[in-house]
Amino acid sequence: MANGYSVEAAEDGEGLWKALSTDGGKVVILIDLRMPGENGLELLRKLQEKKIACDAILMSSFITSAERDRAQELGVRAFLEKPFKLSELLRVVNELAGKHPIGISS
Repeated sequence: MANGYSVEAAEDGEGLWKALSTDGGKVVILIDLRMPGENGLELLRKLQEKKIACDAILMSSFITSAERDRAQELGVRAFLEKPFKLSELLRVVNELAGKHPIGISS
């Protein structure tokens, strides 16, 4: 438990699919736009394709407007620009977990 949340880390897309297969609760996923193997947009597309109910946060040190638009089309609920503070991440997770209303943040 971290700040009242059960947290599981995955190094890549394969790890994400394993983690999702064992989860039974509300899922908030923090996805890096650029990572080895599948990129963040590809993971988001697959989540949408598989109809996996989750709230996605996309993080990146650089994101183009086209990538941002595509991410929103794929259901991203929030964006975090790296480097970000833990307090920023917790604020967004709290909002997505239903503790406060959320709008798309950048």
